[in-house]
Amino acid sequence: MSHFNDFNNAQVAKLPNHLKQFIVAQNYEKYTPIDQAVWRYVMRQNYSYLKNVAYYPYIKGLQRAGLSIEYIPDLQTMNDNLGKIGWGAVTVDGFIPPAAFMEYQAYRVLVIAADIRQINHIEYTPAPDIIHESAGHAPIIADTDYNNYLSYFGSIGAKAMFSAKDFELYEAIRKLSILKEAVDTDELQIAQAEKELRYISENMGEPSEMALLGRLHWWTVEYGLIGTLENPKIYGAGLLSSIGESATCMQKDVEKLWYNIDTINYAYDITKPQPQLFVTETFQNLIDVLETFANTMAFRKGGAESIMKAIACKNVATAVYSSGLQVSGIFTDMGIAPNDEVTFIKTTGPSALAFNNTQLAGHDRNYHADGFSSPVGRLNGADKPFEDYSLSELQSLNIIQGRKTVLTFESGINVTGTVKDIMIAHGKLLLIAFNDCTVSESNGNILFKPEWGTYDMAVGEKIVSVFNGAADKDAYEEITLISNEKTHQISYDDKTLKLHGLYQKVRAIRESGENLDQLGEIFLQLKTNHRQDWLCALEILEIIYHNEVYHQLEKEIQVYLEIKAGKELDHTKLINDGLHVIKNPVSQLLVED
Repeated sequence: MSHFNDFNNAQVAKLPNHLKQFIVAQNYEKYTPIDQAVWRYVMRQNYSYLKNVAYYPYIKGLQRAGLSIEYIPDLQTMNDNLGKIGWGAVTVDGFIPPAAFMEYQAYRVLVIAADIRQINHIEYTPAPDIIHESAGHAPIIADTDYNNYLSYFGSIGAKAMFSAKDFELYEAIRKLSILKEAVDTDELQIAQAEKELRYISENMGEPSEMALLGRLHWWTVEYGLIGTLENPKIYGAGLLSSIGESATCMQKDVEKLWYNIDTINYAYDITKPQPQLFVTETFQNLIDVLETFANTMAFRKGGAESIMKAIACKNVATAVYSSGLQVSGIFTDMGIAPNDEVTFIKTTGPSALAFNNTQLAGHDRNYHADGFSSPVGRLNGADKPFEDYSLSELQSLNIIQGRKTVLTFESGINVTGTVKDIMIAHGKLLLIAFNDCTVSESNGNILFKPEWGTYDMAVGEKIVSVFNGAADKDAYEEITLISNEKTHQISYDDKTLKLHGLYQKVRAIRESGENLDQLGEIFLQLKTNHRQDWLCALEILEIIYHNEVYHQLEKEIQVYLEIKAGKELDHTKLINDGLHVIKNPVSQLLVED
């Protein structure tokens, strides 16, 4: 990565390397005049509608986040403003893995997709884009209770256990969203990707912690309402940034239910409008529900059930012994005693050991390249946990460097070998390394043989926590700091470039208030050479209408757009909404806010 740009923002500067690798440069100059017009259209629509149904003063919120109705936001401006409320923002390339997304939230950094939706997906896009991320999430970020919820959600979400199916689902969604936003995708490919996604989502099995948290995130951060059942207000970003759905969600046929822990039982479908929405009285209630759920999660419960979640995950997870030792790797096996206590744990492939989320020297993924396994539990006949033994108690068991010793656990696991090394941290015994070591179960099954080398035995009576990912992520993860060089240079044909030029002229005329006499000629070119376009004609009409000039041209454009709205069903609502905002202008409303 050439030079990491932290935008002079304290939160962005704190990001660890494993999160930095998803960041891409915004490349502001790649936004075309049409992109800018799409932003302005959606924002004017949003504002014209949302001023009555949004929970917070939308315009003040936009300003506090460094956003305007007129222009696609520039990341530096956003960071200058968000920095004042202890947040930051970065741009990424489309969907990133859910755990990384959560972690950014925990670091109080908004993740914004750098691309903007194409004009033909102006009402709603399945792909994350800058309108959704910045116009949806950013304006409410100044609310302290809300932004505390967001960062707390992130810190819990980052620990949530996945299932292997969740990864398949994430990959399928990412693939489909990229295909849908690509300029020249074959319809057959899209249909195939939709079919794959449907198959995976219909066969998910028991929802994982991440899937359940995903529901809480969806029904709050994306689609949440606040207030009363009779008269709720919108705070969810998915509703705030979708012109289509923010208008329909208040209708009676969309059921409104109180938001509580039962909401977790409601799955969602990202391709359809929501059949019901959930209302919270306060943002504090969101934190309370999250806390209730967090108490059921593996990172707080530990034990056999949590190791089972790690095995089902088939991806890197971390198990924490009661001594504080953390084992990170892909879990593949475990032992369970008749009383359901864990008796041993096993990972396969590169594994690492850590304490307090910092990797232990000499215990990285290369040293434990083939996996790690260790007993869990008390020594046979012991009256206290092994990790609490004092040095003299260890000596009485012959646990002294260079001495041969035999340890037998309550589970019947037997460890025989010569003590090579003893590791103690914060008064807890973490690890004993043995040479010439044999580990066997009570039934004679051999778990470790002397010829395999040094045996590092973890110490701890219980597994107290299991969470997603590695303990020391920067030390463990393959960090591929992706370069800034990948811009999507779309090459536009000559005709499209001419259309960009017309949009640019209209913007210049609107902003300067000069050269209004050129509008007739621009409209003539649109009508002659760019029949498919509707937005530029709307922008010309807006200028003429507000300046009260060229009444003949005004009538002509009005008729042209009304005929278009009647004939082109894809554009009917867009044109009519556009006409409505021209007649009920946003500019006057800005003063009232």
